[in-house]
Amino acid sequence: MLQAPYQPLTLEEFLQLPETKPASEYINGQIIQKPMPKGKHSLLQTRLSTVLNAALQPDRIAWAFSELRCTFGGRSTIPDVCILTWSRIPCDDNGEISNNIETHPDWSIEILSPEQSQTRVTKNILHCLRYGSQMGWLIDPDEQTVLVYLPPAQVKIFDQPTDRLPVPAFAANVHLTVGELFSWLVVRPPIS
Repeated sequence: MLQAPYQPLTLEEFLQLPETKPASEYINGQIIQKPMPKGKHSLLQTRLSTVLNAALQPDRIAWAFSELRCTFGGRSTIPDVCILTWSRIPCDDNGEISNNIETHPDWSIEILSPEQSQTRVTKNILHCLRYGSQMGWLIDPDEQTVLVYLPPAQVKIFDQPTDRLPVPAFAANVHLTVGELFSWLVVRPPIS
């Protein structure tokens, strides 16, 4: 019996599929399901989105979205936190945010899960930078380290509690250290 050769889905075909839980991304013709967020990942994602929105939304500078699908440059990925400057938020005719975001984030933040490939996440951040993102963060809760990616392909490591994390120019009023970021993980005093 002859088998037909495997034909990968196109990006357009992928976008017609029902959403999965956890979400799936389309990268280089492959469908890759993201791992389900666990405690540390979820807490950092929620708190970081809240802190960024408190600093950026009131003056209509930018908006931080959790798990927002962005489709551009032949990929459809879902950064853990996607920050779009206010003027770049795609809107429909009613002035409401579009359901389909067909552009790159201005700032892409990924939070590494224990079973997630750091290489794959890094490639997603670099893809964003290649298409116009101003900055990318890769937060590693287990190592308590933040890798900051800047265009064209520079990476800086921040792992000291007093290290102030760099932000894009539009987010200059966001002030956060490595120590503050990872202090959010402590929800009750350690057991002695």
